[in-house]
Amino acid sequence: MKKKVSSAAPRGRGRGGRGRGGARKDEKFSEDSFFMAESKKRRKISDDADVIDSGESDDERGYGFRGGSDGEDGDGGDAETADEVRQRVAMAQLDKYRRIAKEEEDEDDDDDDDEDEGIDRVGEKEGLRDSLVAKILQQEQLEESGRVRRAMASRVQKPKTSDGGFKVLLKHRQSVTAVALSEDDSRGFSASKDGNILHWDVESGKSEKYQWPSEDVIRSHGAKDPQGSAKKHSRNVLALAVSSDGRYLATGGLDRHVHLWDTRTRGHIQAFPGHRGSVSCLTFRQGTSELFSGSFDRTVKIWNAEDRAYMNTLFGHQSEVLSIDCLRKERVLTVGRDRSMQLFKVPEESRLVFRAPASSLECCCFVSNDEFLSGSDDGSIELWTMLRKKPAHIVKNAHALLAANKNLEQKNSEIIPNGHLENGNHSYESYHCQSAYSWVSSVTVCRNSDLAASGAGNGSVRLWGIESETKDVRPLFDLPLVGFVNSLAFAKSGQFLVAGVGQEPRLGRWGRIKSAQNGIANTTSIIEGLIKILIG
Repeated sequence: MKKKVSSAAPRGRGRGGRGRGGARKDEKFSEDSFFMAESKKRRKISDDADVIDSGESDDERGYGFRGGSDGEDGDGGDAETADEVRQRVAMAQLDKYRRIAKEEEDEDDDDDDDEDEGIDRVGEKEGLRDSLVAKILQQEQLEESGRVRRAMASRVQKPKTSDGGFKVLLKHRQSVTAVALSEDDSRGFSASKDGNILHWDVESGKSEKYQWPSEDVIRSHGAKDPQGSAKKHSRNVLALAVSSDGRYLATGGLDRHVHLWDTRTRGHIQAFPGHRGSVSCLTFRQGTSELFSGSFDRTVKIWNAEDRAYMNTLFGHQSEVLSIDCLRKERVLTVGRDRSMQLFKVPEESRLVFRAPASSLECCCFVSNDEFLSGSDDGSIELWTMLRKKPAHIVKNAHALLAANKNLEQKNSEIIPNGHLENGNHSYESYHCQSAYSWVSSVTVCRNSDLAASGAGNGSVRLWGIESETKDVRPLFDLPLVGFVNSLAFAKSGQFLVAGVGQEPRLGRWGRIKSAQNGIANTTSIIEGLIKILIG
């Protein structure tokens, strides 16, 4: 089987001893496990030029970032290699955990007299400290791989009445359509229907605006002239995503392009054409510069932000793709208006199709590599597993609209038993039981934990606990928030929750709440004993 590859590829295969039939094998490398593993991967090569080659090295696949440190541009000469970057980041993380362990140790020994402490005692304490650090690193590795889930739902604290749950952090002129947080939870990004893209500080709320370049500049960056019903480039943004290293911000909307921005300079650097419909959702694969985009044209496209290149297109949906999510594995989770949720396995070029009882699934997210959460337009939330094509658990009436349309506030909703109350108050003042105000428009899960949140237009954001053993979803409590909750983002630590709110739904104008504030709202600390969770 032949495949056109770069000039460096044949050298790598020659050194690895890969050949046909009775070809000569280099003894020096044939016993090397690295080259043996590589040769096995590279046997799966297709003649199709659009198929992604799943046999690249770790650096090529994006497990390590190119270009050196994440805070500076590599100018050439003294740029760090990928191995040096990994070593530097690992040492910095190790020093951080050692400091945390030492602080904990110092707090425990405040009342002890260490003046007569011998060398053996000091060495013993250092050994215990290193052992604690090793346990922390092992626990984090298990959580990152999805094999262990942090128990955070039981530690969630209901905010006091004086705190008010959510507080407005910054405002937009029109409805917020998407919100995202950086990997270190210090910065946030938001977009709205008016085309404004803001970059803001989580603590202070101080924001900076991304400036759209002129049409000539956008064309020079790869954009094509609008086609079909579109007469000009629209700046109405429907989705955004930020890369794990914080270097790239991707946005998409009605102009059918995926726009790439540099977060350090807030400058536009690339426009990816190719979609024939509005770009409705975006996500980066964790730890890589690989970008996935979903569109109303029923397709999912794969891009490489580092190389500014198109990679592949995934087909399968029979209607508009509305939401997308991805973890570290090359697996993409999508939902659409065709009543299906689909899991694309990119290297295997296969997909799993999950059928929903609802008329349309509006949003989705990964709970772990094998469990997923979705929200639908009938007001229900579904928990899925890889082993079943139907939901393992359904929470009906998850955002029941209990109050009249004057207030749009939900009271005592935390005591509502699942499925025992119709989705709405059937008095003449209330909305229809399946109106847009009770559609579950956003769901999110705190990474590697059992804590989830969902939002709608019924006046509150609801927190949930996901039981991995019983495959159950239990309600915790509600956080009052007036408006359509079009996007949610949990801090990686689980310490706070950020919501993008608007007077209108994200993808249309099926309802309007005039009393809502277009903007970003965040919560105060809702997790008790955060440091204890991280190191305990």
